[in-house]
Amino acid sequence: MPAGDPFTSADHAALDATIRRAEQLCRMEFSVFVGNAEGDPRAFATSLHNTLVAPARSILIMVDPTRRLLEIVTGAFVRRTLSDNQVELAALHMQQDFANDDLAGGLRRGIEMLAEHARAPRTLHAKA
Repeated sequence: MPAGDPFTSADHAALDATIRRAEQLCRMEFSVFVGNAEGDPRAFATSLHNTLVAPARSILIMVDPTRRLLEIVTGAFVRRTLSDNQVELAALHMQQDFANDDLAGGLRRGIEMLAEHARAPRTLHAKA
């Protein structure tokens, strides 16, 4: 494990796999930042989100373990299917795992929850 990296190689592999599945499920982009947030955490997370390739279709999860901060930023397109209440619910579950010293597990759980809620609702087509 590199110095300062809170994840093992198995954690990295599991997170990568979770992100790939989430992106396939909801057709949105996921990014995770774990490190020191500079200044105001919300502004920092928003600035990171704005640098992504497709911010409107992206969900950024920013965790600062030192300051015990979690920020989730969603793009305009994402907010069409993912409500603030759903984001808050995922954040609560993540914080619960973080409090139990399971940073990687909390991130995986949160990504899965966000993807499930962000996917477009299934439509039924009736035959005429």
